[in-house]
Amino acid sequence: MAEITAKMVADLRAATGLGMMECKKALVEAEGNFEKAEEILRIKSGAKAGKLAGRTAAEGVLAYAINGNVGALVEVNCETDFVAKDAGFVEFANFVAKTAAEKKPATVEELSELVEAERKAIIAKLGENMSVRRFQVIDTANQLVAYIHGALATEGVLVEFKGSEDVARKIGMHIVAAKPQCVTEAEVDAETVEKNATSTPSKPSLPANRPISPLKWLKAVSANSWPKLP
Repeated sequence: MAEITAKMVADLRAATGLGMMECKKALVEAEGNFEKAEEILRIKSGAKAGKLAGRTAAEGVLAYAINGNVGALVEVNCETDFVAKDAGFVEFANFVAKTAAEKKPATVEELSELVEAERKAIIAKLGENMSVRRFQVIDTANQLVAYIHGALATEGVLVEFKGSEDVARKIGMHIVAAKPQCVTEAEVDAETVEKNATSTPSKPSLPANRPISPLKWLKAVSANSWPKLP
């Protein structure tokens, strides 16, 4: 039997990202053959991913990639918020976004197939089911900037713009905060416009015995009413 050295185990671990014991067992099984050990681990990773496929993956992160004038925003899910913070999982999410921006797949299934080998590898390493839930690709002649909110990276936007990148990024922050449904007034559907245009806005709450300025009241009404489409 070939001698399995610490360096061999370390090299295999660096190549696969898996644990030391798993790498050592694979090298023993492969009788010291590095390529065969990698293949053994690849097969075992696929089997592990298959076993975990039925488990719910409801946590995760958003990631983005901008490749010239093509941008991608993706949501990648895992089972727990603990794994969602893992550097390896975040790296995988970034890889998914980069792949989406470069390959411009048409469906989630197509994107998932492109990253399947990497998905199985990270599942084998972290022991949780993972999946690509959704993504959006923008291919434009304009500029692109992304904004991902907070350390947990659970909210984000991809903004297409012309002009100042700093202003566009700040607009992205406002989009995450306000969550508007449309970019322009013309995109608002007629039913929503009619519903909000005919509703009576509630009177703003003020401290007791404080008179309300007619001008301020008009502003309050305007702020709570939808303009009618032309």
